Formats: sequence, C-alpha cells, structure tokens
Amino acid sequence: MQLSNARYFAAAFLLAAAAGPASAESINPPTTPQTAPMAAPEKKNLDMVLNWWREVIDGGHMELTSKYQAEDYIQHNPNVNTGRAGFVAFISSFSKPKNPIPAKLSNPPVVAGAKGDFVWLVFESEQKDPRDPSKTYRSNSFDVLRIQNGKVQEHWDSAQKMPGSGNIHTGVSPKPPMQWNTGKLSKDEQTSLALGTEELKDILQYGHLELADKGMDPGYIQHNPNVPQGRDGFKQFMSRIPGRRPEDAKPIKAEWPNPPALTLVDGPYVLFMWDRKAKDPDDPGREYTWNHFDVVRAEHGLIKEHWDEARINPPQPAGKK
Repeated sequence: MQLSNARYFAAAFLLAAAAGPASAESINPPTTPQTAPMAAPEKKNLDMVLNWWREVIDGGHMELTSKYQAEDYIQHNPNVNTGRAGFVAFISSFSKPKNPIPAKLSNPPVVAGAKGDFVWLVFESEQKDPRDPSKTYRSNSFDVLRIQNGKVQEHWDSAQKMPGSGNIHTGVSPKPPMQWNTGKLSKDEQTSLALGTEELKDILQYGHLELADKGMDPGYIQHNPNVPQGRDGFKQFMSRIPGRRPEDAKPIKAEWPNPPALTLVDGPYVLFMWDRKAKDPDDPGREYTWNHFDVVRAEHGLIKEHWDEARINPPQPAGKK
C-alpha cells in the first residue's frame, strides 16, 4: 500500500510504525525491550516525553502541545519546520485526534533512557527484504530530545529529507549539544564509554579490527541488517570496507577523526550522534544536515549489542553499479 504524501513525510518523522508481514522470517533479531537505569529526575523526563508521544503524536491532540513543548521548540528533522507551530502543522497533516486518547503507545520504543538534559529513544520496525520478498528485516530509528524547564525544547532524529518536502526551515541550536548537561558518569559508565569509543573510534575510524577480539563479545548482537551476527561476522564484514581493512589501519590517537556531535552514556548504553550532510532531493545544488546514530550496550566488560539506522538498499538494476 502506497502512502499519501502526508503519511510519507510522517514516516520520516516517526519511523516507528511496524511494517512487514509477521509471518515471514526476519533476517536479523528483534530487540528485547530494555530501559536504561535512571535517577528520579531523568525518569520524570522520560515519562513526560512518552506521555507527549502518546497523547500528541499517537493521539493526535494538538491542543496539548503547549503542555509538553516550548513555543520556540528547536526542530532538526529535515522534513519539519522548526518551532512548535511547525510541529503542529506537520503532525496535523496526517494525524487526527483519537478519543479516548490511547492508554498505550501503538509502537513503544524498544530501548529508552534519559541522561542529564536529554531523553533518547530507539524504535524498531519491520519491512520486506527488497532482495527477497519472502523474508523481512528489522531496522531502527532514533529520537533525542533536550528537556528545558520541564518541556521538550529541542529534537533530533535519524530521518533524512524526503523528496517533495520542499524548503524546510530547521532550527539552530543556541550551543553545541555537548555543552548542555549530559550527566555525571559513574565508574561503570566510564567503562561503557571507553568500550563504545574503542569500537566506534579505534576499530571503525582508525581501522584496528584486531581490537574487536579484546572489546567485543563473541555473541555480539547486531541490529544493522547489512552486517552478519557475532563478533566474527562483524570483523569479516568490516574487513572488506576500504579504510577499515587491516592494511588501512592508522596509528590510534586520542582525538576522533570524525567526532560525534553528541555522546550520551546511560548505564551500559552509549549513544553517539553525528551530523551528516546530504544533497537536498528537491534541490541538488543544496545540502542539508541529518543525524546518524550508533548505540552500543556493554555487558560484562564487553560490547554486547549495537543499533544504528541502516536499512537494506534495493538491488541495482542489471547493468548498473
């Protein structure tokens, strides 16, 4: 079933509605629902965000936005104009009020947490495998929200700009994300950060795949549908990518070659967010910014699980590369 333009854009914002037939076998594992450990103020922030999502986004009650969102709400989704008014106009284009308001989210996040000023959510959906329609695969989407004065003040997600979305005015942050309160780290969280940094910086950006044997669990759970399961599957896949092959390894330095714009450490979870540039599908002469995410989970001193927003691209037609 094809989506209307409004629902097509809505998918870019939410990426949270389950898709794909349940009867088909999925090529990658589902996420076991999990929640990060939180202090009471952080749990309050998470509960507020989930209620906002349930009542406003799922429930369609735009009159409740002022209860949850600042008027000068900063929007980084490249399909939605910044400001609370831009959010209302966008959501109203596809969502009508439900009465009564749903008691539960239609598709709750599979991983959720809050740290410092931030709330973070990982959603999961299921689609047909474009290479084999008899199979499905699971993919993830991400939302990060900054809370200020008890309301949602700023929002980032993993959506890319959709064709036909037009000239969108996204928001400008008053300061870089890392300059807000990202929380004080416990000793265990410092260990989680070191492990996550080793995987994303030393192994992937500097190309030292041999470090996977030291820092990654042999039963590593991979939610990127393009990468095989397990530590050995990860190594075999990455060893074929230029810049990550053993022969391409560079001396490891303290700095990131490509530093994340935001790092959140929440118990065993480490969330990395990067700013990425892409061609505007409505104006190839312009670029826009979207956000790429990696979330890893540590267990027993090793990286056990990984999520990002990767999907499976349809096969290229014969004769094209």
